[in-house]
Amino acid sequence: MTHAVVLIQAERSALTKLGGELASLDGVAEAYSVTGEWDFVAILRVADPEALASVVTERLAGLPGIARTYTMVAFEAYSQHDLEAMFSIGAR
Repeated sequence: MTHAVVLIQAERSALTKLGGELASLDGVAEAYSVTGEWDFVAILRVADPEALASVVTERLAGLPGIARTYTMVAFEAYSQHDLEAMFSIGAR
């Protein structure tokens, strides 16, 4: 599994609808509107790096209203959810 965080700056006209559009894309596990320099954060979870490239360069970049993105690929995931899943393998 490949994880990535994508920071997104939106055009002003897209601020009200882009969050829902991001969340509906295959490969986008979560989408948040945020404060600061960036307008949205998308959390991507896909099968492999090739799928990540497809989501970022084709699906995400194809959405109208995206002015700029910054993608960070995760090396490892340390979330509580992932740790619980790892330790529950074979548990009864």
